[in-house]
Amino acid sequence: MSAVVTVIVIVAAVALIAGAVFLVSRGPRGGGRSLERRFGPEYERAVARHDGDTRAAERELDERVRQHGSLTPKPLAAGERERYETRWARAQERFVESPHEAVAEVDALVAELAAERGYPGRERYEEQLSALSVHHAYEVNGYRRVHAAAHGNGGGDTEALRAAVVEARSLFHELLGTAEGGRHQGRSRVWAAKPERQTEHERTERGPEQEAGSEAAREPGGDDRRQDRPERGRSGPAWIFNRQRTKES
Repeated sequence: MSAVVTVIVIVAAVALIAGAVFLVSRGPRGGGRSLERRFGPEYERAVARHDGDTRAAERELDERVRQHGSLTPKPLAAGERERYETRWARAQERFVESPHEAVAEVDALVAELAAERGYPGRERYEEQLSALSVHHAYEVNGYRRVHAAAHGNGGGDTEALRAAVVEARSLFHELLGTAEGGRHQGRSRVWAAKPERQTEHERTERGPEQEAGSEAAREPGGDDRRQDRPERGRSGPAWIFNRQRTKES
């Protein structure tokens, strides 16, 4: 009888070990679908970067979550939101005469704001980008594009620079705390894809910043947020980018 019990114990132990090995072999915590939902476009970029190897991509994304998932953003000090919004408005105004300088300013501004919220500093760009992708997966590519353009790796034509700034604005407002409604309710995914889906005619007739304004107006609390931002008037984003187009023509 004792021999039978011993055999049962051994079989159970083997089954437990086999189950553990199977779970480990399945890959990252939460599974691929969980990571895909969490990271959205970042999941697709990771898979592409690993030449279609989803297991390798999921290991990378899971490692990002392990390293940065527990990060809790720090609140901004009193008056900092207005200061950052003013600096953003000035960068957009500078875009009219000096697009490349404006893009460099936007790159530095987003990096500085992220560091102030508790993310790694701009001197550790890759680590900062990785942490941002965990908490702002649907907006982080705008920062990536602006950083590449600021360092001469993202295309130098004015339209490409303009599109990068427009996309980066989404992450800027997420970090600033002025993008209510949650980033996983579809707004951010539409925002990030907007510049690429527009036709040339649409971009000519309706500037990217006007599209951004329409998105903000559809967000919950959009009117209240605009009251906290600098006066738009003739110095507002839409007028700035339209003026740039007139100058180029």
